[in-house]
Amino acid sequence: QEKKIFTVQGPYPIIRRELRARGWVERKLPGVGRHLEQHRGDQNKQRLETGPSNGGGGQREALLNPRDGAQPFLGTTLQYPWLPAEEEEEQCDEDPNSIHDLMSYLVRDRLPNFIWTNFLDATDPELLQQDNVVNHYARVDAFTTKEGLCLSLQKLPWIEQADPNTFFPRCYRLGIMDEREAFIEDFRLTAARSLLKLALEEAGDRPMRTQQVPNSAKGAGESHVSHPKHFTAQPGSPLYPDLVEEALEACEQHLGVLQHQDIDRSTPSPCRTCINWDRFLQQYYRVAHEGAGLVLTKQQQKQCQNLLRHLAEQLPQLDMEGKFNIWILKPGAESQGRGIVCTTRLEEVLQLPWSCTAPSLQMGGWVVQKYVERLLTIFGTKFDIRQWFVVTDWKPLTVWFYRDCYLRFCSRPFSLSHLERARHLCNVSVQKWYKTSPNQDPRVPPDKIWSNKQFQEYLAQLGQADAWHQVLVPGMKAAILSALRSAQDQVHFRKGSFELYGADFLVGEDFQPWLLEINSSPTMSPSSAVTRQLCANVQRDTLCLVLDRKDNPSSSIGAFELIYKE
Repeated sequence: QEKKIFTVQGPYPIIRRELRARGWVERKLPGVGRHLEQHRGDQNKQRLETGPSNGGGGQREALLNPRDGAQPFLGTTLQYPWLPAEEEEEQCDEDPNSIHDLMSYLVRDRLPNFIWTNFLDATDPELLQQDNVVNHYARVDAFTTKEGLCLSLQKLPWIEQADPNTFFPRCYRLGIMDEREAFIEDFRLTAARSLLKLALEEAGDRPMRTQQVPNSAKGAGESHVSHPKHFTAQPGSPLYPDLVEEALEACEQHLGVLQHQDIDRSTPSPCRTCINWDRFLQQYYRVAHEGAGLVLTKQQQKQCQNLLRHLAEQLPQLDMEGKFNIWILKPGAESQGRGIVCTTRLEEVLQLPWSCTAPSLQMGGWVVQKYVERLLTIFGTKFDIRQWFVVTDWKPLTVWFYRDCYLRFCSRPFSLSHLERARHLCNVSVQKWYKTSPNQDPRVPPDKIWSNKQFQEYLAQLGQADAWHQVLVPGMKAAILSALRSAQDQVHFRKGSFELYGADFLVGEDFQPWLLEINSSPTMSPSSAVTRQLCANVQRDTLCLVLDRKDNPSSSIGAFELIYKE
């Protein structure tokens, strides 16, 4: 009668405990046992989110069928990971007298009013009633898959006055021929710009740094910013006197296009045949990665400086893209770092997807994205930020930002000369397979996790105490809102639903946040003391936001803050 029946599917003991404390009764799922699969972290990417359940034949069981022939409420699916044994045991310990089991039995034929599940595909939207609360929206793959986010943000300039290149590393879907061609051209032009930077560096000129590392940074964390040294040309190494001239020619033509670019038409292809690109790239590889030298005249030095300065006015990513032309290749709908590869060679990017045999890793599902080479490191180690937010409505779009977040560190020191996963992928599900490197700075936390408060203390030691509140947080908020608005028309929403998301950001040398991806169903399985506390807090505060606030608008919503409402 009070409409306080809930169902939880997945490893969420905090949600279960909090709802019971509010007087809610759980309608338990059938067959929860230790034979069920281990929870696999982020159940994001919504590969099945093209609508309601897509069947699956005999392998799919009834998830929440009321007994005695009653009409099924959630009549599909069980191909997802369930409760890990330790979390299942935790909830069993909370019911020593089987009171909750008895209560669950009494409501076995009732429809749950609140549903928290790993995937929306576990529900049948046609059977949802108006007052049912569900923790997912449909078709959010428009921004929670790598392919979807890439496509949605391409449309952003037509939706609002915002440039995704200021917060999202440029990205291409390799399965779309036009985008594949655009990537090839981008790779070539990035190589040309990179060569100009290398030439100036070899000449002893470094004009590209937009923000110098403060002196205090060098004392607090000497490897605060990490750059591999460009190879110095060895005696007898090959020299390419015409290479700088070719790079200047390509960049000048590109600049001419950029200065006359129109949002309503595709950028014409600059310099597609002005130089022999295959030969140019092979020689660029030798300069950038094998130690070949360059010949740079005084006139060319001035040309490089002027051209790069003008290009910086047109290309927001000119600084962060670095000089080694590294790109990161990602399966478009995978999560947890599966299948991700860093590479510096065009031929590798174009060949790798064809070499994968797994259906989920076929060519049509791959994206390639510019690697952020000029990034902030902590104690010489790469990290990223997991930032939560909640959407409680899409019309009007209503977004709540969580003031607490956490950092994830890699297991080995950052290096652009070594592209293995342990140095470059911060995902907990990737790093858990690697032991901390012996040459890792001992100040890197053993569990590879920091809270945002620890990060703020570190920034203060660098003399950058204001960077968090003045640069990073506003940048993350703006990026999240732009991503949501770019995909807003694609999402299938219903009143009463909500969704908690986890956005992943890198931080540039200038403290600018760069959005990498947005995860649906971000993992709540703690991997450290920090995440054990923060994951529990965000779950509690989410329930305060979507349940308690309905009954009492003045009730506490914890660390959430409203950042946007149309």
